[in-house]
Amino acid sequence: MWVLFVFVALVLISFNVGKRRSWTPVEQGVIEITAPLQKLIRNSSESVEKAWLKYFSFVDLREENTRLQKEINDLRMQNDLYRELASTHARLRELLQFKESIRSPVAAAQVIGRDPTGWFESILIDKGSGSGLKLNMPVVDARGVIGRLVAVSPNYSKVLLIIDQNSAVDCLIQRTREKGILKGLPSQRCRLHYVSRAADVAVGDKIVTSGLDRIYPKGLPVGEVTEIADTPWEFFKDVRVKPSADFSNLEEVLVLLKEDPLSSPSQRTK
Repeated sequence: MWVLFVFVALVLISFNVGKRRSWTPVEQGVIEITAPLQKLIRNSSESVEKAWLKYFSFVDLREENTRLQKEINDLRMQNDLYRELASTHARLRELLQFKESIRSPVAAAQVIGRDPTGWFESILIDKGSGSGLKLNMPVVDARGVIGRLVAVSPNYSKVLLIIDQNSAVDCLIQRTREKGILKGLPSQRCRLHYVSRAADVAVGDKIVTSGLDRIYPKGLPVGEVTEIADTPWEFFKDVRVKPSADFSNLEEVLVLLKEDPLSSPSQRTK
């Protein structure tokens, strides 16, 4: 009702303005009454318009933010993929260089699992007899000796790691040529057994395979001496070794293709 009154009053005033130069007292009174209402209506209209525009601006901003967040997530996934590809490429390049250094036929395999029982330090690889793998073939990676095959099926094989207590690798101290038998210890460490008290061995000495066990070729890197204990009443030194390979992050390995050295000649010809 008030809006209609204001509208009619303003129309009448506007109609009469063209005929007179100034407002009459009545018109002045109407203006004094209606002008604040007109100002209120205008301000309310502007406020509604701003709120409406702000709402649409907020909707557009939210849509833009959603789009940008999706692009960020896509780029992050691509970056992670590129990093993984670069890491895999670096590992495979190291394996290729190691393969060329040992000059022996090999089969590359992927590590697909570990011993589920926890009783043995072993891994499962995705190659088997169908790829020419046989029992007791040595397994290495770019850093050194991993272990040997102890079970083979047509498509998969089990590798007993050198850090297992049931493993035994005939080794040499590279600097002095002292011999010993490397066996596994808990916490992914090894001990070099049967090193005489008179043997020249020091922390930092490199341990390599001797080739005398007929399983591992001579000269493969095995580990490094980290600790030596010389107990007076013992015949041998207690030599602790950190393996060259990182057994907590095995992904790709090489199997050295050779006949089972522990089988009889008749078994090899079957």
